Amino acid sequence: MHTSRLLLRAGLTLAATATLGSALARPSAAASGISVSATGSGVSVVTSACSEINGSWGNAALLTSRQANFAQGRQTALTGTSVSQSAAWSKVSPGTYTVVVVCSSGSTAGTQSVTVSSSSAPTTSSTYSPAPSRGVMGGLGGAARDYGPLTLGIGAALVSTGVIATGWFLRRRSKPYHL
Repeated sequence: MHTSRLLLRAGLTLAATATLGSALARPSAAASGISVSATGSGVSVVTSACSEINGSWGNAALLTSRQANFAQGRQTALTGTSVSQSAAWSKVSPGTYTVVVVCSSGSTAGTQSVTVSSSSAPTTSSTYSPAPSRGVMGGLGGAARDYGPLTLGIGAALVSTGVIATGWFLRRRSKPYHL
């Protein structure tokens, strides 16, 4: 009876650990996004959120304030690798634009505003606020980084191995005939 309860408890622990590990290995939607910059009359966008499907990473569009959707914008195909994809536009007139990136899967990687000025100084407008003057106050704060599914999978495997080893050690210690 005691052995069956231990096996049941160990099985439930292993199932919970496996579920947690697979959940951590998946890339989160909040972690994906785009980074847009403007230098002179050029605008560029970089993302790591898209995956290649049938030889295409997806498209990026540069929209003016008068253009309402992706199809109306100045489109260009994303190029790059599985780590980073990018697109660029040259000879962009001064003004405020919206950059939209749509992956080849049909999902939107992100949308961000950018201001192109008439001077040659780089200008970028983002949807996020600057870091607080008091520094990082705890939690993930300024330490958050998108590591990708391979790194997260390896980390989840290491955590799972540690949990399993701990359970095995505690099970062995609970038997009266072992030291």
